[in-house]
Amino acid sequence: ATELDERGGFEPRAVPDIGEVLRALETPGSVLDGEQLRELWAALVAMREVAAQLWALADDAPRVAALAVEVPPQKLERAIDRAIEPDGRVKDDASPALKRARRRLRETRERLVADLEGMLRGLASHEAGRDADVTLKGGRYVIPVRREARSRVKGIVHGESSSGATLFVEPSEAVELGNALAQCEAEDARETLAVLRGLTDQARPDSGLIESGWEMCVAADDLYARARFALACEAHLPELEAPPAALAIRGGRHPLLVAESGSAVPFDLVLARDERTVMVSGPNAGGKTVLLKAVGLTSALAQAGVLPPVGAGTVLPVFRRIFSDIGDHQSIDASLSTFSAHVAALKAILIDADDGGLVLLDELGGGTDPVEGASLAGAVLLSLHGRRPVTIATTHLSQLKELAAATDGLVNASLDFDAENLTPTYRLRMGKPGRSYGLAIARRMGLPDPVLALADELTPEHARSVEATLAELERREAELARREAEVEEARVRLDTAEAVARRDGEELAGRLTALERREQETEREAREQARRFLLEARRRVEEALGVARAAVSEATAKEARRLVEQGVQEEADALAKLEEQAKKKGWKVKGGDAAPERSSERSPERSPERSSERSPERTIRRSSRPAPHAVVPELSSELDLRGKRADEAEGEVIAALDAAVVADLPFLRIIHGKGTGALRAVVHELLERDGRVARFELAAPHQGGTGVTIVEFR
Repeated sequence: ATELDERGGFEPRAVPDIGEVLRALETPGSVLDGEQLRELWAALVAMREVAAQLWALADDAPRVAALAVEVPPQKLERAIDRAIEPDGRVKDDASPALKRARRRLRETRERLVADLEGMLRGLASHEAGRDADVTLKGGRYVIPVRREARSRVKGIVHGESSSGATLFVEPSEAVELGNALAQCEAEDARETLAVLRGLTDQARPDSGLIESGWEMCVAADDLYARARFALACEAHLPELEAPPAALAIRGGRHPLLVAESGSAVPFDLVLARDERTVMVSGPNAGGKTVLLKAVGLTSALAQAGVLPPVGAGTVLPVFRRIFSDIGDHQSIDASLSTFSAHVAALKAILIDADDGGLVLLDELGGGTDPVEGASLAGAVLLSLHGRRPVTIATTHLSQLKELAAATDGLVNASLDFDAENLTPTYRLRMGKPGRSYGLAIARRMGLPDPVLALADELTPEHARSVEATLAELERREAELARREAEVEEARVRLDTAEAVARRDGEELAGRLTALERREQETEREAREQARRFLLEARRRVEEALGVARAAVSEATAKEARRLVEQGVQEEADALAKLEEQAKKKGWKVKGGDAAPERSSERSPERSPERSSERSPERTIRRSSRPAPHAVVPELSSELDLRGKRADEAEGEVIAALDAAVVADLPFLRIIHGKGTGALRAVVHELLERDGRVARFELAAPHQGGTGVTIVEFR
């Protein structure tokens, strides 16, 4: 069913009931009328379409496709459609002879009616009557004439009005034309019958194919209807076992309730192999009878090949017979009271029931004295229990509840009832008897309190004890259910809190890992950039010294080289310290041996001859600004302006610039702090006006950021 639904497009065409048509085709000489032929046409169309749909399922559903049979040739279907109107009338052009006959009939009728209307107009108003018109009586066309004017119109009287004042006369002048019209009608009937007989004779040889095709349509429609019902009810295929077998209905629902409302409270009725009898108790209108009927219908549907509305895991015995005693069977004609009718039904059940049967008994032991009724009902139950059919009975009698509790193989069951709101829940509970709630329901419906109090006093002590025990059991179960619900709710909250804590912990751990990874990457990138920067600085120093040697004395060049080498060495030592710290933290620093290499690369002082090989006109190339995260080496000259006023800072900046230029320093580091940014603005304004400054920019974030400005000279 699910596969057919998913495929879509499979829906057998409706087929009419053509049983009478088939019987007529089997009778020699019979003729189908127009309506029967039209029904046959509809059946032929359905056969052809259903057969095509079934053949298309050969790969996906071979057992369904096996229903397909050979259908009659389409020429019969076309012949009927050409000759018969949808309403069953034979078409004018069904045959040439019929077409001619109907044309003559139409012309003759029009001429006759025109002549009669002329005669009618020739009569006075008091002779023909008011609003007189040509009419039809006994198959002959006539005109109405007043009785007193009968002598004026010669002809045949075919009838009179209810008052007798008007006669319907066929004038003598119209008799011949009327006879001609009758002949035309007879000819039309003969030709129509000829068309119907021809179509019937054409269909008769294929009557066998027609019958098998019709049966195919019925079978496909039956299968499709069962599949659709199973889908609508969300039914599952039950497992069928030969009796005696265990009964296990899971998620069962009453089929009619499901069909009408689309939903019903499901029930689980599960019996072990040695449990054969169920005693169902509970309040009135609680669903006990519905449960009995649901079990019976479920079993009957399954054995009829219809998937019942049950859940997965359902096991049903294949019952040889199903017995029931449900409802009131009293009869005045048969002199049967309610109790005697029940006894008669029980007698028949006790005679025929065996281990292959299903017995359904409603309100067992009712209709008579409660004590005697309980005794008789108990005896019936024990007798049936010995015969071992599956027996399901409903009762309000406490004695039967106690009997079920005390007998092996007899199972108590009940339908839940909301004691607070006094409303049924229709939930079946196995192993527990139910209360009747008779007095509680009466109180809810407004019975006077004195009457209820008196009824409570008249209740036997034993019955009150049983009801009190059941009430206490229900109270404890309700309390246990409430506590279980609270525990479950607390567990859900705890699981939720643990999930949130675990998620937060994982998120924090991830963020910490990402932060550490980013820190390592930043440190590594900064150290690598610092190394490249120092190497570039060393190269530019070498170039500057070469130019200086060519321009100044050897002593001046040596002093300049010494100062530069000293600054470079200090930067290398600082870089080595950073590497050592990184190694202690377990970081692997790319180019971590830069400092040792830098120390080992220190070459001896070049001779004046070697230095003079450089061209004095060679321009000193300075690198572009450092990368954003580069580690800028500390310069030998640094100016700290923090805590100073703007006018004080201005003089110190100018003095520092002068000293740096005189010392031929390539860089100057000015520390002005972050603060409000006023001191930084003053410094930058001075640097922009100074022509000796090639460029300036803020330091990298880890070298002071916006609190430090690095100045590069021309």
